Amino acid sequence: EEDFDYHFEDLAPFGRDWPGLAPPGEPMEDPDVVADWYAGLLQDDTAHLGLVAADRSADTLAVTGWTGPANHAQTALLAAVVRSWEDRFGVRVTRVGLDPLDLSVAAPPQTTEHALHVAAEHFAFCPDNIQQASPGQDTLDGYAEQMRGKNSWSFWWD
Repeated sequence: EEDFDYHFEDLAPFGRDWPGLAPPGEPMEDPDVVADWYAGLLQDDTAHLGLVAADRSADTLAVTGWTGPANHAQTALLAAVVRSWEDRFGVRVTRVGLDPLDLSVAAPPQTTEHALHVAAEHFAFCPDNIQQASPGQDTLDGYAEQMRGKNSWSFWWD
Protein backbone atom coordinates (compact mmCIF):
# COMPACT_ATOMS: atom_id res chain seq x y z
CA GLU A 1 0.00 0.00 0.00
CA GLU A 2 1.35 3.41 -0.94
CA ASP A 3 2.08 5.86 1.85
CA PHE A 4 0.45 9.19 0.97
CA ASP A 5 1.05 12.32 3.01
CA TYR A 6 -2.66 12.62 3.81
CA HIS A 7 -4.11 12.91 7.28
CA PHE A 8 -7.15 10.72 6.77
CA GLU A 9 -8.52 11.51 10.22
CA ASP A 10 -9.01 15.07 8.88
CA LEU A 11 -11.24 13.61 6.16
CA ALA A 12 -13.91 12.33 8.55
CA PRO A 13 -16.52 11.04 8.14
CA PHE A 14 -15.23 9.51 4.90
CA GLY A 15 -11.57 8.86 5.69
CA ARG A 16 -10.10 6.73 2.91
CA ASP A 17 -13.57 5.80 1.60
CA TRP A 18 -14.68 7.69 -1.51
CA PRO A 19 -18.35 8.70 -1.11
CA GLY A 20 -18.90 9.04 -4.88
CA LEU A 21 -20.08 12.12 -6.71
CA ALA A 22 -22.20 14.61 -4.82
CA PRO A 23 -25.72 15.24 -6.12
CA PRO A 24 -26.33 18.44 -8.10
CA GLY A 25 -27.03 21.72 -6.35
CA GLU A 26 -30.11 23.88 -6.79
CA PRO A 27 -29.37 26.86 -9.09
CA MET A 28 -29.58 30.23 -7.36
CA GLU A 29 -29.10 32.12 -10.64
CA ASP A 30 -28.15 31.52 -14.27
CA PRO A 31 -24.53 30.24 -14.36
CA ASP A 32 -23.44 32.90 -16.85
CA VAL A 33 -24.86 35.69 -14.68
CA VAL A 34 -22.96 34.35 -11.65
CA ALA A 35 -19.78 34.07 -13.75
CA ASP A 36 -20.08 37.71 -14.85
CA TRP A 37 -20.63 38.82 -11.25
CA TYR A 38 -17.67 36.83 -9.93
CA ALA A 39 -15.35 37.89 -12.75
CA GLY A 40 -16.14 41.49 -11.82
CA LEU A 41 -15.03 40.81 -8.24
CA LEU A 42 -11.76 39.30 -9.47
CA GLN A 43 -10.95 42.21 -11.78
CA ASP A 44 -7.80 44.09 -10.90
CA ASP A 45 -4.90 45.80 -12.66
CA THR A 46 -3.04 42.52 -13.15
CA ALA A 47 -5.90 40.61 -14.82
CA HIS A 48 -5.91 39.99 -18.55
CA LEU A 49 -8.80 38.86 -20.67
CA GLY A 50 -8.31 35.67 -22.61
CA LEU A 51 -10.59 34.39 -25.33
CA VAL A 52 -10.46 30.66 -25.93
CA ALA A 53 -12.19 28.70 -28.69
CA ALA A 54 -13.90 26.11 -26.51
CA ASP A 55 -17.46 24.87 -26.36
CA ARG A 56 -17.53 24.85 -22.57
CA SER A 57 -15.77 26.77 -19.86
CA ALA A 58 -14.06 23.66 -18.43
CA ASP A 59 -12.60 22.86 -21.83
CA THR A 60 -10.54 26.05 -21.74
CA LEU A 61 -8.12 24.37 -19.31
CA ALA A 62 -7.23 21.60 -21.76
CA VAL A 63 -7.47 23.74 -24.91
CA THR A 64 -4.98 26.29 -23.56
CA GLY A 65 -2.65 23.60 -22.21
CA TRP A 66 -2.84 25.03 -18.70
CA THR A 67 -0.15 23.48 -16.50
CA GLY A 68 -1.00 24.99 -13.12
CA PRO A 69 -1.17 21.73 -11.19
CA ALA A 70 1.76 20.20 -13.13
CA ASN A 71 3.06 18.15 -10.21
CA HIS A 72 -0.33 16.91 -9.09
CA ALA A 73 -2.64 15.93 -11.94
CA GLN A 74 -3.00 16.03 -15.68
CA THR A 75 -4.87 19.05 -16.98
CA ALA A 76 -7.28 16.96 -19.07
CA LEU A 77 -8.37 15.03 -15.95
CA LEU A 78 -8.95 18.24 -14.01
CA ALA A 79 -10.90 19.68 -16.94
CA ALA A 80 -13.13 16.58 -16.89
CA VAL A 81 -13.89 17.17 -13.20
CA VAL A 82 -14.67 20.85 -13.84
CA ARG A 83 -16.94 19.75 -16.70
CA SER A 84 -18.84 17.53 -14.26
CA TRP A 85 -19.14 20.47 -11.88
CA GLU A 86 -20.47 22.60 -14.76
CA ASP A 87 -23.29 20.09 -15.15
CA ARG A 88 -24.03 19.62 -11.45
CA PHE A 89 -23.24 23.01 -9.90
CA GLY A 90 -23.29 25.50 -12.78
CA VAL A 91 -19.60 26.35 -12.39
CA ARG A 92 -17.71 28.48 -14.88
CA VAL A 93 -13.96 29.02 -15.12
CA THR A 94 -13.53 32.68 -14.23
CA ARG A 95 -9.79 33.02 -13.64
CA VAL A 96 -6.72 30.89 -14.25
CA GLY A 97 -3.20 31.69 -13.12
CA LEU A 98 0.12 29.87 -12.93
CA ASP A 99 -1.23 27.60 -10.21
CA PRO A 100 -4.63 28.97 -9.06
CA LEU A 101 -8.02 28.26 -10.55
CA ASP A 102 -11.15 30.26 -9.69
CA LEU A 103 -14.65 29.05 -10.49
CA SER A 104 -18.01 30.76 -10.16
CA VAL A 105 -20.75 28.52 -8.73
CA ALA A 106 -24.42 29.01 -9.59
CA ALA A 107 -25.72 26.03 -7.57
CA PRO A 108 -23.55 25.68 -4.45
CA PRO A 109 -24.32 23.13 -1.75
CA GLN A 110 -26.70 24.61 0.82
CA THR A 111 -26.77 21.97 3.55
CA THR A 112 -23.91 20.79 5.73
CA GLU A 113 -24.32 17.21 4.49
CA HIS A 114 -24.25 18.24 0.82
CA ALA A 115 -21.26 20.55 1.39
CA LEU A 116 -19.38 17.72 3.11
CA HIS A 117 -19.97 15.49 0.10
CA VAL A 118 -18.74 18.23 -2.28
CA ALA A 119 -15.75 18.90 -0.01
CA ALA A 120 -14.68 15.27 -0.52
CA GLU A 121 -14.62 15.95 -4.27
CA HIS A 122 -12.59 19.11 -3.67
CA PHE A 123 -10.05 17.12 -1.66
CA ALA A 124 -9.67 14.59 -4.47
CA PHE A 125 -9.34 17.46 -6.96
CA CYS A 126 -6.94 19.64 -4.96
CA PRO A 127 -5.74 18.27 -1.59
CA ASP A 128 -3.78 21.48 -0.90
CA ASN A 129 -7.05 23.37 -0.38
CA ILE A 130 -7.60 21.37 2.80
CA GLN A 131 -4.17 20.10 3.82
CA GLN A 132 -2.60 23.56 3.71
CA ALA A 133 -5.63 25.58 4.82
CA SER A 134 -5.93 27.85 7.83
CA PRO A 135 -6.89 26.27 11.16
CA GLY A 136 -10.59 25.55 11.19
CA GLN A 137 -10.65 24.91 7.44
CA ASP A 138 -7.98 22.20 7.43
CA THR A 139 -10.45 19.36 7.96
CA LEU A 140 -13.19 18.19 5.65
CA ASP A 141 -15.83 19.44 8.13
CA GLY A 142 -14.27 22.88 8.45
CA TYR A 143 -13.73 23.24 4.72
CA ALA A 144 -17.30 22.11 3.98
CA GLU A 145 -18.75 24.63 6.39
CA GLN A 146 -16.90 27.58 4.81
CA MET A 147 -17.98 26.60 1.28
CA ARG A 148 -21.67 26.04 2.05
CA GLY A 149 -23.80 28.46 -0.02
CA LYS A 150 -20.73 30.17 -1.49
CA ASN A 151 -20.84 31.26 -5.16
CA SER A 152 -17.13 30.78 -5.78
CA TRP A 153 -14.60 28.00 -5.43
CA SER A 154 -10.87 28.67 -5.55
CA PHE A 155 -8.12 26.10 -5.89
CA TRP A 156 -4.34 26.32 -5.86
CA TRP A 157 -1.62 23.74 -6.14
CA ASP A 158 1.66 24.08 -4.30
